[in-house]
Amino acid sequence: MAINLSKGQTINLNKDQHDLSTITIGLGWKINQPKGGFLSGLLGAKQEDYDLDAIAFLMDENDQVRNLGDQKLIGSDVIFFNNLRHSSGHVYHSGDNRVGGTGAQDDEQIVVRLGSLGPQYHKILFLVCIYKGQEKGQHFGKVENAYMRALDAKGKEIARYPLSSDPSYTGRCTMVFGEVYRKEGEWKFRAIGEAHPFDSFVQLLKKHVC
Repeated sequence: MAINLSKGQTINLNKDQHDLSTITIGLGWKINQPKGGFLSGLLGAKQEDYDLDAIAFLMDENDQVRNLGDQKLIGSDVIFFNNLRHSSGHVYHSGDNRVGGTGAQDDEQIVVRLGSLGPQYHKILFLVCIYKGQEKGQHFGKVENAYMRALDAKGKEIARYPLSSDPSYTGRCTMVFGEVYRKEGEWKFRAIGEAHPFDSFVQLLKKHVC
């Protein structure tokens, strides 16, 4: 049975219960549409779609991203909509979904082959940014039914971190959902739930570059 994680909670990824040769981090979201009466319906008033982007930082033992690729982060240790596949071939992104709300399926996924990932990578940080959130006045305080979940190589859900509309996330456009990291030869997963006002992951990346 999958674990419903709370902020800051850490779990061991149990090899006896799950096939951890590969782990998939799934992201899904739905926008909280404001309620309106007859007039708003007549005028066709509808909240603009949100474009949430799943991103992963591959880091060393010092929480540093070593390979930044070219000036646009192509070929780097950052997996995002413009760099969908890691140069090692062991981490890849499903592709950019610009509207969300696709139903039972994850809107975006990042797949990590933990069993073959090089030993120089000690931690993978997973985050989500609202594309042009500040420009459009969009933030996580208006997002409902958002979640991050971890699945094993057989598609079995290991853990889920829910995120419902929360006033404390008002004005926050970037969310660090969680991380997987090595400890004593095992992989662990930690839910973080840390929100930031900026809408570009580059602001956070700067803290993980020497």
